[in-house]
Amino acid sequence: QVDLVESGGGLVQAGDSLRLSCAASGGTFRMHTIGWFRQAPGKEREFVARINWSGGITDYRDSVKGRFAISRTSAMNTVYLTMNSLKPEDTAVYYCAAGWGSKGVDGREYVYWGRGTQVTVSS
Repeated sequence: QVDLVESGGGLVQAGDSLRLSCAASGGTFRMHTIGWFRQAPGKEREFVARINWSGGITDYRDSVKGRFAISRTSAMNTVYLTMNSLKPEDTAVYYCAAGWGSKGVDGREYVYWGRGTQVTVSS
């Protein structure tokens, strides 16, 4: 069982930055792929970024490449999503998710989910 807790969301202006955190409560992310997903009102959940258990492999959706960066601590108990040059279209609830082993961009592959943190970007 992996309990995930997201934090770091907020209301910012276009062009600003935020860093989201995903903490493993009571354990670590060892051997897990961690993914960030987001869901805007009236839209389906979409993949944002993922990082494998060693931190050596990362992947991003095209619209955030060059602006967002995913990373994890060496202790493997926290994953960050650093978001730069935020745009109004980045507004959504952001969720982190964990799955044992190698996982892809489909949220259905991930077993553990946090409750989400709201990111709102004003124009």
